[in-house]
Amino acid sequence: MSKQTLEAPMTAQVLACLAAAGQALAKGQPLLVLEAMKMEHELPAPADLELLEWLVAAGDWVREGEPLLRWRAQAQPAAADTAEATETAGVGAPAMAGPRADLQAWREREALLADAARPEAIARRHAQGLRSARENLAALCDPGSLREYGGLAFAAQTARRPVHELRAQTPADGIVTGLAEVQGRPLVVLAYDATVLAGTQGLRNHQKTDRMLQIAAERRLPVVLFAEGGGGRPGDTDMPVVAGLHVPTFASFARLAGQVPLIGIAAARCFAGNAALLACCDLLLATRSANIGLGGPAMIEGGGLGRYAPEQVGPAPQLAAAGALDLLVADEAEAAACARQLLGWLQGRALPAQAAQVGEAADQLTLRAAVPENRVRGYAIRPILETLFDRASLIELGAGHGASVRTAAARLDGRPVGVIASDCSQLGGAVDGAAARKLARFLRLCQRQGLPLVALIDCPGFMVGPEAEASGQLRDVGELFQAAAALDVPLVSVVLRRAYGLGAMALAGGSLHRPLASLAWPSAEFGAMGLEGAVRLGYRKELQALPEGAEREALFERLLAQQVERGRALHMAEMLEIDAVIDPAETRAWLSQLLGKT
Repeated sequence: MSKQTLEAPMTAQVLACLAAAGQALAKGQPLLVLEAMKMEHELPAPADLELLEWLVAAGDWVREGEPLLRWRAQAQPAAADTAEATETAGVGAPAMAGPRADLQAWREREALLADAARPEAIARRHAQGLRSARENLAALCDPGSLREYGGLAFAAQTARRPVHELRAQTPADGIVTGLAEVQGRPLVVLAYDATVLAGTQGLRNHQKTDRMLQIAAERRLPVVLFAEGGGGRPGDTDMPVVAGLHVPTFASFARLAGQVPLIGIAAARCFAGNAALLACCDLLLATRSANIGLGGPAMIEGGGLGRYAPEQVGPAPQLAAAGALDLLVADEAEAAACARQLLGWLQGRALPAQAAQVGEAADQLTLRAAVPENRVRGYAIRPILETLFDRASLIELGAGHGASVRTAAARLDGRPVGVIASDCSQLGGAVDGAAARKLARFLRLCQRQGLPLVALIDCPGFMVGPEAEASGQLRDVGELFQAAAALDVPLVSVVLRRAYGLGAMALAGGSLHRPLASLAWPSAEFGAMGLEGAVRLGYRKELQALPEGAEREALFERLLAQQVERGRALHMAEMLEIDAVIDPAETRAWLSQLLGKT
């Protein structure tokens, strides 16, 4: 067989010759080691060969292309030769008993992040009926999708405590952050860990949050925040900070509003800085046992305002009644489930046609009897909403306040829509200040997220009277009209029964000709104000000319009947003040076609 040479692939120094002249080597076994630019390069045998002679020695410098050794091809080396070569080369030996040192060091550090590393802390958490931050994220995110950022951080307190203790007791510096997916779509997740320094906001905690907010802004990713925690942490020592009021976290988070969907979740205690971030979210979810306050008990006492237990500060049901929360849930499990559903809704994402329950709805024929024939008889609006929209898709938002108008997330043939619905069981459906505030905020939310709107109207107008005006509803009503005027998402209005005055106009976007379609059920009636009031005011002289009693009442009823007939939906459609009168059972079909084409 012909002799061949092995040439240097680069200019380098020979560090070691790993085989002896006359030795047989199998293809791939190491022959020598070169060093160039501080990097070592192992050269393997190019074939099954016999090493004839070395042309260089350890320590020699060689140029690219210079011969290093002579060899000749041969059959597979004998087992003894192969074993000898393996031993000489130091490779091909049996696999290591354990992982390499650097990999093992990483695994040990990663293990400190798991809930299992702190069984006592997690057990206390579970004993309170609460879940850990990582358990909450596991419930929210698609399985295996979380890619954690900054997990190896720990509290910046090395001047006070040993590093090994901080690593073990303050994993991730009290907040789990990263990228994940929900229903296959990416998002940023931030979950304060109440088992680590009470979920307070420390130096590295803020740095991690700021990093994720930067990514959310650059990639236009939604953010879900589990906000439980105690606010700012005064105990960090590793950076010369006096007040920390220069941190960009709060401005960066607030700046995301209107750019990406933001969902905040509060369980247990959420105070100070944690609550401030929660307040910036588009939708605020809280467990019924949560307490939320911009100042916790320590700050209250520090301000000289007395001592209060955490449970006395901002109980969630109280905040919901005040309009500060969008959704109260039983526990963190329900919060995560609702957050998953609302996240898809906020993103305007239509469910695929094959998804469960898409297009499934209750019997639409029941809507024909949903509004009583007696024009002044009350009825429940919730069953109408649950019938009209996709089964199990309705989530009412802001139920604790402004109850005369319902606002809800829903789906129509899988497509997300915002729902506005009068509730005649509350204030007769009149829009008061609280309802106007809730509506304005909801309209702006749907506008920001590009969600079409459906308005179901049974409204006697705005709430009137000295008490209503004393509440400051003047400004609230103005905000509602401004929010309605700014809409450029599709709006379809359906008058179920009464559409009186400015209140009904506001629900229809400011005018009955503002919506993409202005529809009415046959039960609907319209007027510049309540028809009874219109008769009493417009025909006061005629009525007062008759003595009190049956004769005056008979005249009133005749005049009212004339007003009712004049304001009926059929007459409104004849005069082109509305677009169509429809069969209630066909409402869903109308909405699906109108909104499916926009």
